[in-house]
Amino acid sequence: MNNIGFQDSARLMSADAMSEDEENEVSLRPKTLDDYIGQDKLKDNLRVYIQAAKMRGEPIDHLLFYGPPGLGKTTLAGVIANEMGVNIRVTSGPAIEKPGDLAALLTNLEEGDVLFIDEIHRLPRQTEEVLYSAMEDFVLDIVVGKGPSAQTIRMDLPKFTLVGATTRAGRLSSPLRDRFGVVLKLEPYSNEELAKIIMRSAGILDIHCEEQGALALAKCSRGTPRVANRLLKRVRDFAQVKGDGIIDTAIAEESLRRMDIDFLGLDALDRNMMRTIITVFNGGPVGIDTLAATIGEEGVTLEDVCEPYLMQLGFLSRTPKGRMVTDLAYKHLNIKNPKAQNDIVQQSFDEIDE
Repeated sequence: MNNIGFQDSARLMSADAMSEDEENEVSLRPKTLDDYIGQDKLKDNLRVYIQAAKMRGEPIDHLLFYGPPGLGKTTLAGVIANEMGVNIRVTSGPAIEKPGDLAALLTNLEEGDVLFIDEIHRLPRQTEEVLYSAMEDFVLDIVVGKGPSAQTIRMDLPKFTLVGATTRAGRLSSPLRDRFGVVLKLEPYSNEELAKIIMRSAGILDIHCEEQGALALAKCSRGTPRVANRLLKRVRDFAQVKGDGIIDTAIAEESLRRMDIDFLGLDALDRNMMRTIITVFNGGPVGIDTLAATIGEEGVTLEDVCEPYLMQLGFLSRTPKGRMVTDLAYKHLNIKNPKAQNDIVQQSFDEIDE
């Protein structure tokens, strides 16, 4: 039964998109750079690129956004298309299985349109190579036939803007990465920025949310707007059923406690992972597969959902031998660190010897 609870909680705090998010994010997504909260440096640069492209009467150069999931890469692609006054076609790397799929997308674009490819690092190699000439020369080279009788047909394409998004920039091949004129990194959001996003979303969803309540949710959102909006919808349920429909600090904290999320945004799975490393493996190091088998979770879940945030907080470290918890993890879980105690004892003996 515990595993089920951990999985539910992990999904709630995961920055990866879920079907529920896709339904709600469409209405919550900002349409202009002025409405877009956070990423100020990135927005300032984008304003310049967009204005310059408009002045020249050209499509904006190809852009690559990279960063952790849930930070607004898809939203930014929509904002760029809206600011440029053009249409946007949205797809993902795994969905484009064959070069023919990409050809169908590219030939249906109009002058200046934006083609957004999410998870672009997962494009098949053959398809990626077709994209090179499309990005550089706005032509499509299609090979017809096989063997000695094979022929290459070249088709002209309208000038378009490719916006790629990836959570793993290191997996992009150099030829593809080098063809993007603008490469921008999205950073995690501050608590103040997330509180503004929550207040904006609350207004759109017709939820009465106080600033302090929004800030309480922001602190638990792992620096990610997607998690913040997801928490807002869950806390709204508690506010309507257990409260008076208003999200204040008290109802926010009570709701988070009921969902087993602590003040840092760590859920039951995060804490169970750290506690297992401490109690079963003496603080580590331990391999991810061994740890996953002990907890009863998949290794991918621990790597993608738990590890990044725990490392960001300084609770977990990766070593060549495996994962280790830090002294901060012991303090957060209110567990005494025997290694630290031994170090103190050893230091005392060393001082006596001197």
